[in-house]
Amino acid sequence: MKNIFFSLLFICSLGAVAQIDRSTQPKPGPAPEINLSEPETFTLKNGLKVIVVENHKLPRVSYTLTLDNPPIAEGEKTGAAALSGALLGKGSANISKDDFNEEVDYMGARMNFGSQYASAGGLSQYAERILELLADAAIHPNFTQEEFEKEQEILIEGLKTNEKSVAAAAGKVSRALLYGKDHPKGEFETQESIEGITLADAKAFYNKAFIPNNAYLVVVGDVDYKDVKDWVTTFFKDWEKGAALSNDFSTPENVATTEINFVDMPNAVQSQVIVENLVDLKMSDPDYFPVLMANQILGGGGEGRLFLNLREDKGYTYGAYSNISDSKYGKTSFSASASVRNMVTDSSVVAFLEEIDNIRQEPVSATDLKNAKAKYVGSFVRSLEQPSTIARFALNKETEGLSEDFYQNYLSKINAVTIEDVQRVAKKYFLSDNARIVIAGKGSEVLENLEKVSFNGKTIPVKYYDKNANSVAKPSYEVAMPEGLTATDVFNNYIEAVGGQEAVAGINSIMMLGEGSVQGTPLKLTIKKTSNNQFLQEISVMGNVMSKQVLNGDSASIAAQGQTMNPSPEQIEALKKESAIIPEMAMLGDETITLKGVEKVDGKDAYVIQLTDAKKAFYATESGLKLKEETTQQMQGQTFVQTMLFDDYKSVGGVLFPHKLSQSMGPQNIEFTFTEIKVNEGVSDADFQ
Repeated sequence: MKNIFFSLLFICSLGAVAQIDRSTQPKPGPAPEINLSEPETFTLKNGLKVIVVENHKLPRVSYTLTLDNPPIAEGEKTGAAALSGALLGKGSANISKDDFNEEVDYMGARMNFGSQYASAGGLSQYAERILELLADAAIHPNFTQEEFEKEQEILIEGLKTNEKSVAAAAGKVSRALLYGKDHPKGEFETQESIEGITLADAKAFYNKAFIPNNAYLVVVGDVDYKDVKDWVTTFFKDWEKGAALSNDFSTPENVATTEINFVDMPNAVQSQVIVENLVDLKMSDPDYFPVLMANQILGGGGEGRLFLNLREDKGYTYGAYSNISDSKYGKTSFSASASVRNMVTDSSVVAFLEEIDNIRQEPVSATDLKNAKAKYVGSFVRSLEQPSTIARFALNKETEGLSEDFYQNYLSKINAVTIEDVQRVAKKYFLSDNARIVIAGKGSEVLENLEKVSFNGKTIPVKYYDKNANSVAKPSYEVAMPEGLTATDVFNNYIEAVGGQEAVAGINSIMMLGEGSVQGTPLKLTIKKTSNNQFLQEISVMGNVMSKQVLNGDSASIAAQGQTMNPSPEQIEALKKESAIIPEMAMLGDETITLKGVEKVDGKDAYVIQLTDAKKAFYATESGLKLKEETTQQMQGQTFVQTMLFDDYKSVGGVLFPHKLSQSMGPQNIEFTFTEIKVNEGVSDADFQ
């Protein structure tokens, strides 16, 4: 009987489906009526404004303390803000760091602090104590020399890590050039500026900027307004007013004509391209909603024109997007950006400018505008399901000078945007003729074509900058090679550099254990090799094997994410060469391998060896050591370059081995540090079965 019931239900459902006319889209219903409840608010004598949204559905509470300060110029002390923010939350003048952290953990709460914000959340049963700890740490900070030195070192190490980041270099230079290095938005931290900051400087920034005059505390959750008012009054009453912060800084201007600002990054396997210009835009401006629609159509995600052109159509990049920001404190920016393959850097610049110019010159389609509106309408309506939305809207009305009915009219304002509005604001805010195009990339591969780029019949001038936005001369890549030098000579130099033929020949096996991480997830790397064409490489995550390559004589297998592939005989032969204990020994005298020239790798001259059509290796001209490998790969119809950097060479068994490997492809980067390397031990035939 049960089976009969389900059969009938299925038949009935088919009949219902068959009666629906799917040839026409259903008419949209009326825009939902926006009824926003007003949060309760109060202000302390010191100026702290408090916004409370009660919501008793879940036994949780959140606190967000925001300081609505203008941009603050730090000058020679750039980095004091970052250090002051890093020192907050390390206990307080009344409670030690360890006791503070222990109590936060006991309550299952979360706490976060920055130079001009603080937040906390947890179970409502601890609501009072969570707020008390937040206030204590925020307004009675425990700045110690010991913690200062720790955070100073962390910040410096972060800067050193970013030295090789093409995206970081492009972002830093673009801000510095767009706003000026004397502007708060154009300043950037350097190792020298961080080292020149003292604990007193960090305290001085905190005392100047962390003041209640422009502060807002947003409270959302399972709390009572009267309780919150009592708690806030008690915990924040000692927070003293400070002097009003200056909003007086230089006014940046757009370039007179579009220009390319190039930063040479010899290690770059992709170019970071940023097309940008300054804008004047506030949330309260009549243009605000038309600008949102224009940017959504141009580069607001996977359905934006930039993405569809540069990724889906041309395959230049993983993704291309645009963004426009608003501020009541002066000029902000419109920007469009992507990380693109070296060989298409010039073509990508043209594609960006063409798309920006198209939305300026040609009316968008009704469909494009309809889809952009639907995106924002849907996002807005979904946000209304969150209690924090009411608080965020109330905060925005306070800080951005919005009308009382701004959010009640949000949907009607979006729906009122016309095709003409989109074109009008595109012409006003997306400046294809006054764009600053910042590119960080490998000059030896991209400059020749970049200098030929033209748009609207005009060649775009190229100006050159270093990673600190200083104007420099055009890079030169003319490096003479010793006459008669061959790839075999380079390999012999490498073998001699790592220990010599005799020492290398004495290695029968090697075992290497490394550790790394990707997006915070710890990884373990195991490599084992023998002189008998045996090779194992295994990457595991939390004890689970994610990928494994095995070569055992004339057989091989590659496994990744549960799938196994058997390489072809040609692939096995290539694997034999590359997986030798010292691959250069196996490649001596190979006439298919050629010396291509000299390039820079992290500022060092390096011989470029073409190993295969898809793979190159780079050897330092001075030391002879291998610095880098590049492998070109095809994935899903797109071409990508995988890079492997070799660093921190140390002697093991009389032979130098790199103890750091950094692998990157596109935006993904993994760095492994070898914790153990053994020569002629720790390897058996069973490892390769």
